[in-house]
This record gives sequence, C-alpha cells and structure tokens, in this order.
Amino acid sequence: MTTSTILPPWLARWCWELAVVLVVAGILAISAVRARGAEGNSVSPKTYSIMVDQVGYPVDGPKVAVVTAPATQFEVRRANDDVAVFHGSLTAAAFDSNSGDEVRAADFSGLRQPGTYYLQVSGLGRSWNFTIGPSPFDRVYYLAMRAFYGQRCGTAVDLGREFPGYSHAACHQQGEFHASAGKSGPHDNVGGWHDAGDYGRYMVNSGVTTGTLLWAWELFGQKLQHIQLNIPESGNGTPDFLSEVRWNLEWMLKMQDADGGAWHKQTSEHFPDFIMPEKDTLPSEVIGTGSAPYKSTCATADLAAVGAIAARAYRPFDAKFADRALEAAKRAWVWTERYPDVTFKNPSGVTTGEYGDAVCADERLWAAVELWRTTGDSAYHDHFLTHYAEFLSSLDAPPVENWKEVGGLALRAYVLMPRKGSNALALKAIRERVLTAADSVAARTQCSPYHVSLQTRDYVWGSNSIAAQYGVDLLMANALVPHREYVDAARDNLHYLLGRNTFSLSWVTQVGNHPLRHPHHRPSGAGKTAEPWPGLLSGGPNANRQDPVLSALPANLPPAKVYVDDVGSYGSNEVAINWQALLVFLLAGQLQ
Repeated sequence: MTTSTILPPWLARWCWELAVVLVVAGILAISAVRARGAEGNSVSPKTYSIMVDQVGYPVDGPKVAVVTAPATQFEVRRANDDVAVFHGSLTAAAFDSNSGDEVRAADFSGLRQPGTYYLQVSGLGRSWNFTIGPSPFDRVYYLAMRAFYGQRCGTAVDLGREFPGYSHAACHQQGEFHASAGKSGPHDNVGGWHDAGDYGRYMVNSGVTTGTLLWAWELFGQKLQHIQLNIPESGNGTPDFLSEVRWNLEWMLKMQDADGGAWHKQTSEHFPDFIMPEKDTLPSEVIGTGSAPYKSTCATADLAAVGAIAARAYRPFDAKFADRALEAAKRAWVWTERYPDVTFKNPSGVTTGEYGDAVCADERLWAAVELWRTTGDSAYHDHFLTHYAEFLSSLDAPPVENWKEVGGLALRAYVLMPRKGSNALALKAIRERVLTAADSVAARTQCSPYHVSLQTRDYVWGSNSIAAQYGVDLLMANALVPHREYVDAARDNLHYLLGRNTFSLSWVTQVGNHPLRHPHHRPSGAGKTAEPWPGLLSGGPNANRQDPVLSALPANLPPAKVYVDDVGSYGSNEVAINWQALLVFLLAGQLQ
C-alpha cells in the first residue's frame, strides 16, 4: 500500500452544519456527472437517496434496500417494462451515527421471482437496477478473482475481447539485490502480483493474501474448481483459481534465501509516477533489513504458513510443486526458530510501503498450525499449544491491518480443519470464542440501519476490507456451526460493498450501474483506458484522513462520509491485494 505522512486523527463531532450538507451534496452531484448511465435508469441527485446492492439478491434470503429521504411507501418494478411487482411500506427512520443519515428500510424479501428490477419511491425517483436470481454474484466473483491476473508482475497482461485495451506489455523484467539485502547482483524478478496501487511486491501482504485465497479454496473448492478465469494457464489440468494463486506463490518462493529466511519485499526505492507498469524503469530491488541476517521473521513465517497450505492444495494437481512448497515451509520454520524476532524497517533512502511489524509471534503461530495440519509433526503442534492462548482475544474483532495481525487466522485454522491428535481444550476454547464473536457481529449487523457490521472505530484505511473481513469471519463461523444468521450477516456486508451504503456507490470497479471510477491504481490512472481496470475493491471511507484529498473535506464529516472517488485519495480509494482476497473469499461463499 502507498504510505504517506499521517495527519492528526479525526475527532468525532456529531453537529451537522449547513456547509457539510452542501459539500456532501456537491460530492454526490459530481459523482452523478461521472457515473456511467444505467440501462433505463434516469440519473438524478434524488436517485442517490435509494441504496440497493447494484448486483442483486439471491432468490432465497433477505432482500433489503435503504432510503435516506422522507417517504413511507415503495414499489419494486421490473426493469424491462416498469410494471410494479411488489408493494411495501418503509420502516420508521433510524439514525445512523456513522453516516449522519436517517435511514428507512425497504424489505422485499417476499419477492422471489428471478429478474431485473429497481425500487421506485414516490417523490424520490428510482434506484439503480439489480437482479434477483439463484446465484447473482457469479459475475462479480469472476471479475474480482480475475483482477489478480491484471495485477501480475513480470509478464504481459491482456484482459482480451471482454475488455479491449486493458493490457500492458511485460514489466519489471530485471531484478537485483539492494545493498540492505546482504547480497549483490541480479535476482530472478518474474512473478508475483503488484501489491496495490503501486508496483511493489511485499512478502507479508502476499502472505495473508495468498493464505486467504487458499483458505477459500479449502472451504469452497468444490464451487471454485470448474470456474474458468480466462488466464494463460486455463486448460492446463489445474483449476484456474489455483493457477492464478501459483503465480504469486512462485515469486514468494524466489524470495527465500538458501538459509531458509525470506527477504521482506521487492520494490523500487521510491514509488513511480502514474505510468503503466512496463514504463516503470526504476530498479526492482530485493530489500532486506540492512544487517545480518538480512531477512525478516514475519516474512519468513508467512512463507512457512502459506507453503504449508499450498502443499495441501496443490498435491492432487502437481505433487512436485506441493513437495517444493512444503520443503520451503519447513526450511522457513527452522529459520524462524533461530531468528524468532527479526523485524523490518525501511532502510535509509527507501520510501515504498514498509509493512513493518514489531511482533512476529502471531506469524509463527500461524506457520506452526499450518505445518501441523499438513504434516502432523508434534513439534509444530507443541509450539501452537504453548502459545495459542496468548491470541484468543484476537478472535473478538477483525484487525485493522490483517497482514499485521494473523493470530486470529492461526486459531481459526486449528478449529476449522482439526486433525487426529488435536487438543480438546484448545478446540473448545477457540470454538467458543469464534462463535461468541460471530453471534455478537450478526446481532449488531441486524440492528445497524445500513445492515453492515462496521463500527465507528472501523472507518480507517481499508475500511471496506474490514467489512469484507467481518463477512469472512462469519462464513468461517458458519463452517463450524451452520447458522442462517451468520450467512445473512456475511452477505449484508457484501451488499454494503456493492451499493447499499451512504454514497449509493459500488466499491468494486465496473460492477453495478454506479461504481467508483477513479481508484488510486496506476494502470487505471495512467490514461490508457477511460474506465478503471475491472473487479477491484476500493479501500473505502477513512476517518483518519491520511491523504491531502481527504484532509480537504469538512472537519466534521461523520466517519462513513470521509471518502472521495479521486485517484489522489490513496487513503480512501487505493486498491490492495489483501483487500481483494477478502472480497474473493466473501464472494466464493455466496456461490451456488
């Protein structure tokens, strides 16, 4: 992720002034001018008072829209002939403190006929179109997962006939060691995904990203294995999902030194301009800690965890690669035993994303449990049992930065797929904590006027990823003990990301009739294409205002309003692969 100087934190104040209303209205009016026209939808400022999931709702399950202007009745109309097929009453207004909105709910769960519809509210206008169908999120999943192909580094990329012009030539072909890595000379550079809006590659963020995706495979692989992503490896005998993930895994394996340790990142010394990746000629350098042992514990432990999962996932399709991944994981673990707390800070002269972490014990816990699940070796299990209780509190709420705090991931790994010899007391303690947290989140989501799990404290850098993380955690709880309330609350967070939010905006590029259009993403902002690259999740509202665009907004905006669809707003509109992986996981859980 792009970094910047952090400005003084936003101090919450709830007094609305006329100036705030005018500024927000102005932002929405600008957004309306920029929005792509929807089929049959008349675009007017009043349209933004009716918020729907612009993708749709499954036939089975709740179907709720929200309205933020005074009204009492609504209709659902078919988009092709404007015939009203459902009539309902709005709920009484409920104040949402995070947005400052008076929110009324329109519940049309009784409508079960597949089709394309919109909401009509007398005096306000109509909503964006949405569908009702047995599996409405298939297309979004495809775009979100294929977005990783668009982030590939070291090769030419072309999204093909479906998205003509969305392509770039082979990039970052040459790599080398930075002085901080303890080595010099060239380094095999090809592979991995561009991390975010920049062209760097970072082991710790790649770790949690790849781990999240491989977990999606382990939980939902039966749904994912036959979905074609139209990538160069399609048809090679390995499911496209795993082929795409392997592109990043291969780079992670290249970042392991002969002694088993892994260097922290491979980037230029500073961020390039907003240019296409093949135009970025800054040296791509393997950057280390600057002193022996030069590698970092967090990066190495993440490699151990991911390599262990990969050994399980790829064995049915490529046993040799599975063996290579497991061997790398084991060597990485041995290195972390020798160096359990080597942390990373940017060396002098390097200003790209730091991804610094002062505590690597949680990464080691994750590595231990994944190696235990794969090998059954008691040494890994013993390490886990010795330390797991230190991280039980991490199950209570998603971390602000999921790449930094993976203790909850380690604990969930232990209970979701226990193996023979698992400790009954540990299973019970973790299971109870997971389910208690899920019950609390599901209840809070149901009570939220916007039906979203986010709390005031969650509107930080990457708040949309926290909404997705709530959904992922709920789906994991549902895998332990199936509850319809968990599934519904998880989907509510997806509805929020796809348009049922205070901006009536889909935060996934080229998805819905009113998506964001100006992400902080260099290929999208380089001027080659009119619309951004498809399927990318924006970071979302950020009350900490960590960029000049957000700092210029009125000081007393509520936290959910601190967002601008602007390429310069890296604090609210950047994309990042770890956020993207959470979106893919959440969508995978919705597939039929």
